Amino acid sequence: MITPTRTIQRTPTGIPGLDELIEGGLLKSRTHLIAGETGTGKTIFSLQFLLHGVKIGERGIYMAIDEDRENVIRGAEGFGWDVSSLLEKNLLSITQIVPGFAEKFKKKYIEAAVGSVIVGIRQEMMRIGATRLVIDPIAPLLTKEEDLPFTREYIRELVLAIERELGCTTLIVSEVPTGSNTLSRFGVEEFLASGIITLGILRKGNEVYRTLCVRKMRWTAVDPVLYKFRIVRGEGIVVEGPISE
Repeated sequence: MITPTRTIQRTPTGIPGLDELIEGGLLKSRTHLIAGETGTGKTIFSLQFLLHGVKIGERGIYMAIDEDRENVIRGAEGFGWDVSSLLEKNLLSITQIVPGFAEKFKKKYIEAAVGSVIVGIRQEMMRIGATRLVIDPIAPLLTKEEDLPFTREYIRELVLAIERELGCTTLIVSEVPTGSNTLSRFGVEEFLASGIITLGILRKGNEVYRTLCVRKMRWTAVDPVLYKFRIVRGEGIVVEGPISE
């Protein structure tokens, strides 16, 4: 006798046109990779995910790794998002990693380094009651690119620790080189992530499109179709129809 399957819990992104493609949202309490070249909308995607969480009663943390916290706030406000009031009410947290973070933790064993990161995130999660987390981007949180064995193991342990110990729905952002077909900077993030969404820019003749593709979403029936999207001030990303051949 076949027993009924459990319903997979989802975390809605609130991005118009996206949740319908992924059966209601991201996988709850799992890690997802948002990848793309510079200027493709990764930060807007990430903040939109957090702001929608606030609307439905889920607080979130945005970890700004290579940008000043005040610049993130200024940029979001200029885009039409009132993040300052959310920060004051502890409905949202925007934190900044201090310079030298990567080199400081490079001197520690991987377990100790990851543990230090997890402790810091957990403290902030408990402070505001967060269930959503964004690390934007993940690469500068780690170490120099030439130390690949350490970096890859660090990423693996960090992702596993976030899912095991924090239980939040997480976006890790990866900026890939222009013109590259890779999905991440270090070639390991995509294997650990439960879902992968790529953002890009496509030129077809005289037309230029912003594109989105759900490359991977575990336990979800998705097609690797390229969709076009717009960025709307005060709203964010709006996914439209598939791009025709």
